[in-house]
Amino acid sequence: MAETAEVRMTLNAIMDSSCSKFSDLPAVGMAMEKALTYKEFHDRVFALASRMHREGIKKGDHIAILAENSQNWGMAYFAIIRLGAVAVPVLPDFPEVDVHYVLNEMKVKAIFITQRQIEKIYELKNVLAGKIITLDDYSGIEGVVKVQQFSEYLRGALTTMQDQRQPVEFAEVAEDDLASILYTSGTSGYSKAVMLTHKNLASNACAASSLAAIKPGDVFLSILPMSHTYEFTCGFILPLIKGCRIAYAGQTPTPAILQKLCQHEKPFAIFAVPLVFEKIYKKRILPQIEKSWMLSLVCRTGIGRRLVYRRIGAKLLEFFGGNLKLMGIGGAALNPEVENFLHQAGFPYLVGYGLTEAAPLLSGGPAGDASIACGSAGKIIPGVQVRIIDPDPATGIGEILASGPNITRGYYNDPETTRESLTAEGWLHTGDLGFMDERGNLHIRGRSKNVIVMASGENVYPEGIEHKMNACHWVVESLIIENGGKLEAWVYPDYEFIDEQTANQPRSRRHEYLAELMETMRTSINEQLSKTSRISKVYERREPFIKTATHKIKRYLYDDHAKVL
Repeated sequence: MAETAEVRMTLNAIMDSSCSKFSDLPAVGMAMEKALTYKEFHDRVFALASRMHREGIKKGDHIAILAENSQNWGMAYFAIIRLGAVAVPVLPDFPEVDVHYVLNEMKVKAIFITQRQIEKIYELKNVLAGKIITLDDYSGIEGVVKVQQFSEYLRGALTTMQDQRQPVEFAEVAEDDLASILYTSGTSGYSKAVMLTHKNLASNACAASSLAAIKPGDVFLSILPMSHTYEFTCGFILPLIKGCRIAYAGQTPTPAILQKLCQHEKPFAIFAVPLVFEKIYKKRILPQIEKSWMLSLVCRTGIGRRLVYRRIGAKLLEFFGGNLKLMGIGGAALNPEVENFLHQAGFPYLVGYGLTEAAPLLSGGPAGDASIACGSAGKIIPGVQVRIIDPDPATGIGEILASGPNITRGYYNDPETTRESLTAEGWLHTGDLGFMDERGNLHIRGRSKNVIVMASGENVYPEGIEHKMNACHWVVESLIIENGGKLEAWVYPDYEFIDEQTANQPRSRRHEYLAELMETMRTSINEQLSKTSRISKVYERREPFIKTATHKIKRYLYDDHAKVL
């Protein structure tokens, strides 16, 4: 029985099982294009793995993928792990200096890359000589970098595999073998190399697949980077388990392109970050209500507001193709006002919570559970345990610890951080604060490192205040910092809105108008806060904050008041 469990909990076993069950069904492809079937995908993975094996790639070797989403990305990944090698997916928005750090520390034997990313490795071309494969068939620049085009590489691999009398025997891959090493792009400033095993990823995807009714042939539209565990586990491995088709949007689509893709693909599921919905809510939904005196009047009552929201929700479903049954929202906290709209609109969303070290999901859903509290991160997923340590006696808020088959074995070449993050019993210190309610919902209140302790001893969770500011339609994003014992807010405004409101007026009026908005917001929000946690000043920030791949602000860059000036 132990041997059966071991085989079942590898990503290779998932791929083999899916090919066996869904052989002729469409599996992966670019949106609005014909997809490869499960058998075609599986055959190409084996051909690639066989060629890489012949070229000397062996179990335990590190192979990087630095590319935008495509079916070729998935093929490269599965070929790497079929050999027992370790995939090192690198986020496409990593700057060149970080890419160099990752590739050097990992001592990668080869890299799969695209034209948009290739400039980042020019200085490493000699290290990677002959092992640079372009997933988008970019031919490179003669004399600058030598590459192999993926289509040609694959074609040769398929030809050789067909001519072979006996298939290549790959090294045995067990559930506790490493599948991926992923570098976090977190808010704390220290990028850590998280080691995830086959069991970590496979168990999490299997658990997540039970949170909604999914059937073979359902379409998942992929819009987030596969190099992030959120999209990888939920938007890649999960649909493969269920025999679904994955349609890749390519680069992050604009609203107009997203609507076009959805009208064509009519997706069953999409995984997104909160920013997608916050933009739709502020740019499309609020203006509809505020520009109509009748809608504004109707929305003053609870029943009227629900009716209006339901109508808007129906139009929102049409925007996403009319077949959407699952919109997963995670990677960052969802603004409570936006979630309230989605809830009252009857929109089919699920909020999840997790982190790379948990492969990544710890809570979310399940779909259709009426006991899920609005504003929470749902229930703990099957197979995972969560506990709250050192809770505040008054609020029950404490640090969230998690345990389960999805929890990382630690950080690559960093035993000290591993010891700090993982207990001897395997419990992960998430660094997040939260509490469990009486119905089993997990509520997140922010990062423990972000908590501001005021002179009165009161704990202030800046994310909660920022959500209130971000709910203002003219605020794009905001940040609360502590300066001299007082709270200050920095706001990046919607300059398009400001320009519309002050059109044909002097520049001085534009500044006055923005100052009025900021002071009105400060006064309004302070009325909702305790005396010791009120905002003393609001400053204008004239450019967006620097953010992670899931659009969380990198707060460590702004801890020092002078850095913001």
